Amino acid sequence: MPTDAKRATVAELRGDLSRSTTLVTTEYRGLTVKEIAEIRRALRKQNVTYRVVKNRLMRIAAEQEGNPGIAPLLRGPSAIAFGTGDEALVARTVLEAVRPYKLVKVTGAVVGGASLDAEGVNRLATLPSRDILLAQLGGAFGAPATQVVGLLSANLRNLAHALAQLQEQKARAAA
Repeated sequence: MPTDAKRATVAELRGDLSRSTTLVTTEYRGLTVKEIAEIRRALRKQNVTYRVVKNRLMRIAAEQEGNPGIAPLLRGPSAIAFGTGDEALVARTVLEAVRPYKLVKVTGAVVGGASLDAEGVNRLATLPSRDILLAQLGGAFGAPATQVVGLLSANLRNLAHALAQLQEQKARAAA
């Protein structure tokens, strides 16, 4: 029979899972409490919550929340960074926060229900922010239209230039 404390922990984890769009799992074996607190402090500045979890309770919460993709990422002593917003920014923030601690190993992430391995987290962190990607996409869609407008206006410019030269020649011939 589970204890009330475990039920409360599972309920808290379910709440964290429902509010988060990105989860980055880490193995923190060998870190001191002070070092974990420093990582938490660095992540809190970017609105990312870093929590040491019991793997079994996290698996139960993930199953209840309909997010089973995190279960394979929970190996060894696990801590999870819960983030919202731009997924690439969350991954980048977590990697920067744990970089000084060589003992911390990023095991993977869950982004929008899809699981990523550690290499996938590194690739995600190198992506530009969502705003930059949207601007690039808009530019890619706008480029052909700009090119068509340039091509169409080129004929009109050439015609105007030719008419101006013709008028100049007639003015010289008349003088």
